[in-house]
Amino acid sequence: MRKRTLSFWEIWNMSFGFLGIQFGFALQNANTSRIFETLGASVEEIPILWIAAPVTGLVVQPIIGYFSDRTWTRLGRRRPYFLIGAILSSIALFIMPNSPTLWVAAGTLWIMDASINISMEPFRAFVGDNLPDRQRTLGFAMQSFFIGVGAVVGSLLPYMFTNWFGISNTAPEGIIPDSVKWSFYVGGIVFFLAVMWTVIRSREYSPEELEAFEKEKIKAKPERVEVIDKSKNISSQFLSGVVMAVIGGIVTFLIYTNELTKELYILFVGLIIAGVLFMVVSQLRKNEVRNGFTIIITDMLNMPPAMKQLAWVQFFSWFALFSMWIYTTPAVTGHVFGTNDTTSELYNDAADWVTVMFTVYNGVAAAVAFLLPVLARRTSNKVTHLLALTFGGIGLISVYFLSDKVGLLLAMIGVGIAWASILSIPYAMLSGALPSAKMGYYMGVFNFFIVIPQIVAATILGFLVKELFNGEPIYALIVGGCSMILSGLLTLRVQTHKRINIDDQS
Repeated sequence: MRKRTLSFWEIWNMSFGFLGIQFGFALQNANTSRIFETLGASVEEIPILWIAAPVTGLVVQPIIGYFSDRTWTRLGRRRPYFLIGAILSSIALFIMPNSPTLWVAAGTLWIMDASINISMEPFRAFVGDNLPDRQRTLGFAMQSFFIGVGAVVGSLLPYMFTNWFGISNTAPEGIIPDSVKWSFYVGGIVFFLAVMWTVIRSREYSPEELEAFEKEKIKAKPERVEVIDKSKNISSQFLSGVVMAVIGGIVTFLIYTNELTKELYILFVGLIIAGVLFMVVSQLRKNEVRNGFTIIITDMLNMPPAMKQLAWVQFFSWFALFSMWIYTTPAVTGHVFGTNDTTSELYNDAADWVTVMFTVYNGVAAAVAFLLPVLARRTSNKVTHLLALTFGGIGLISVYFLSDKVGLLLAMIGVGIAWASILSIPYAMLSGALPSAKMGYYMGVFNFFIVIPQIVAATILGFLVKELFNGEPIYALIVGGCSMILSGLLTLRVQTHKRINIDDQS
């Protein structure tokens, strides 16, 4: 048994929901800080309020992935989660711009981000479920295309409502402008309709069919399967838990005694909790306890080798992206245009140009998304990703040497190529190394390597800019560019083969 080859439009239909999801993320990313400030948040409070987004994804995605792997209804395996997430997300998008107080907006952000993640996480596994290996790069590239289009249009909605339809972008103190409200309303509608299109126009293989496909693949390539010694695995799990808890405890103590940035607590207290969970589960496994909790934590330890190797690729590429998102505005205004006066016309013109730069790289990502599978077929996924990330790294580094607006847009072309590849190639490589029965769960865990570099970038880069770079944020972009190129080189060491835990055989 083999999965059938899908047509271009079938892949289009199964990926179309990502357009709505990206509308939601684009509106959230572009307007949440504005809403918080309007409702009275200080600049210092905004990062803590924003931490909801990465923490929510860190927790929600593996859980949704685990349960979607074990779901089968009349709607299918993944599509029920698409639908539930879309309904909740659309409601949250309508509520967010009407938040009467800051705490309501912060709570709505948690709900909105959790709901978006409920829809988004199974979409990655959906491609792995439905497409044969040879089409997965195209499937994830299609998602990249819709992400690029959704990011461009979703981010521009407030501007479009103000300049095209004359809707006010100002309001009395404590009130969200109408242009933002209408943007969220449209985003909520688009989110729901786009996801519904995928739910209605797509089909899924049953768990029995997927199991048959998996057995056929194992027969064809038996060398890809390894068996883990259970007793050694339990000991390794306990030792890993001890190490994580000790490191987390020591660093948390240093953060407290040295009064370092509060965001670091999220990372290292989380490491303590993960260590404790590993130790607890190792003891439960010794007593032959097997349930959802033990499986989730144990599978985190037993990630396939390819996933562990791709984790480093993801870490350095997303570290580079967060350095860009955090520091492009001060780098461009200060280094390229030579002003740090936020009240000056030159500063605000430069800051506005940054939004154009970001629109360009998202547009480029959408434009080149379908070229990546062609290049991958002629070379390989690894070589394609290396080339794309090298272009992106050079683009970020080149900002240091530029002095005009056109040059900055050209730099973003390289970033756009890298962005398209980051959103597709690693997932195509990963999906081929995952057992179909745990596709959703491992795709959710893979999100860890997006969230962790976000937290690290938000904390470490601030220290580097202040202490080592004399307050010059342009050097953070150079660090990001080097990190992106390093990520591309690390791609070459990824070996995609499967490993099956002995527990799966019981």
